[in-house]
Amino acid sequence: MIILLVAAGYLLGSIATAVLVSRMLGVADPRSGGSGNPGATNVLRLAGRKAAGLTLAGDILKGVVPVLVARAADLPPGAVALVGLAAFLGHLYPAFFGFRGGKGVATALGVLLAMEPYLGAAVLATWIVVAGVSRYSSLAALVASVLAPGYAWALSGDRGVVGAVALMAVLLVWRHRANIRRLVAGEEGRIGRA
Repeated sequence: MIILLVAAGYLLGSIATAVLVSRMLGVADPRSGGSGNPGATNVLRLAGRKAAGLTLAGDILKGVVPVLVARAADLPPGAVALVGLAAFLGHLYPAFFGFRGGKGVATALGVLLAMEPYLGAAVLATWIVVAGVSRYSSLAALVASVLAPGYAWALSGDRGVVGAVALMAVLLVWRHRANIRRLVAGEEGRIGRA
């Protein structure tokens, strides 16, 4: 049962919402413009709020749905976390799109909200505060990612949950390495600016 749900989580995560939304709305493939990242932020730049909102909702749901199914199957917290991690990895390395995925922020948030609502809320609140103060989406994602394992330890305490969250945090930071370079150089785009 666990193996089946992990595989299903990965396959659901592999659905590139940004690409599908762009095709549905007849706009440019986000992988071919802007930052080249198939995520909501790049879709916002290229296609506007409607497309970005649909992409964000889809990416969050890719994290929520498999975790809720795993919880409904009465799996232990560590196994639920593994299913969520699989969905997150599917978003980063999608089987259906040449293993070129997004950065994973929205899908990770969906996983956390469904797995441990207080944990997800703490991470989301951190993102909102940092983004509101700095106007940098990437910086907000990085700070929230770095703090997430500590939140998981404080709010869950389950080693499987903490381990999965820590691995997601490491991968999120890794996927943002170009953003880190731009932040250091003062070249990163702010929220609300192209």
